Amino acid sequence: MAHKFVFLPPQSSLVSQWIPRLLDSAPGWNIVTPQTDEDARRELADADAAFGTMTPDLVAAAPKLRWLQAPAAAPNAGYYFDELVAHPTKVTNFREIYNDHISVQILTYILSFTKHSHLYRDFQNQRDWHKLNAPNHEIFLPESTVLIVGVGGIGTETARHCKSLGMRVLGVDARREDKPEWVDDMFGADRLDDQLPLADFVVLTIPHTPQTEGLFDSTKFDLMKNSALFINIGRGMTTKLDDLNAALRSGSIAGAALDVYEIEPLPADHPLWDAPNTILTPHIAAQGGRHLEERRYEIVLENFRKFSAGEPLRNEVDKANWF
Repeated sequence: MAHKFVFLPPQSSLVSQWIPRLLDSAPGWNIVTPQTDEDARRELADADAAFGTMTPDLVAAAPKLRWLQAPAAAPNAGYYFDELVAHPTKVTNFREIYNDHISVQILTYILSFTKHSHLYRDFQNQRDWHKLNAPNHEIFLPESTVLIVGVGGIGTETARHCKSLGMRVLGVDARREDKPEWVDDMFGADRLDDQLPLADFVVLTIPHTPQTEGLFDSTKFDLMKNSALFINIGRGMTTKLDDLNAALRSGSIAGAALDVYEIEPLPADHPLWDAPNTILTPHIAAQGGRHLEERRYEIVLENFRKFSAGEPLRNEVDKANWF
């Protein structure tokens, strides 16, 4: 008997390209593409699986649903609402397709703070021959410690890059107990406060969950060295921007680089724009062109096959904890 898969509206232009490939590589599926929520409710009545964002009404209309593919690695807050958490469907996401792209972005920030390319670019724009004096240019990476908060795929690849530069690598993770090859010491989430004072760089790759929302506030910045650099590339809601701005301006920490924000887009009048030694990029670290779309397709195809075979799905999510 064929399994039924629903691409929920709105569908991207890639769906029309995916469908013939999926049917050719994983036969035995009936794939439908409803264009309205009303049509989606009707199609979900006997659907086995779906792709996209549900609502309470859609969940109520899908009694047979057993697999939902989320459209992102870490969907926005509100994706895992109570009715979806309570529903028996499994949810999978697109984690680990960004490991190489995002880890390189983190490395870019670390090197910028080490060699101050972001500051020299400002001087260049001003046609200012300006050499930075001490304490600038005193970071020596082989004598530096990086603390990676969230040692999943992105954190592990970041650890590999940092270790190749000779850095000491510490890891904190709420779930992972094994120590990746490139991590010197690994700790549970309950040891975060103990490790913060040891780090020259603090890198956040954690998702937004009920436990991590607002995790980095003034209490965390107060624990860091006043020479430490803070990098957040996971999810913006993990960091209190007002507290970060205050820490930067008071000298509690030495600098920050962000690709994600508590408010997006960051308002033009937000004080973080001109905070000292701060690098801001507009949520672009995961951009990777054609490679990412093909990686998304491969995960969907793999789970088509696994679902048909009754095997555990790739990238299953703990719905109650959002990741």
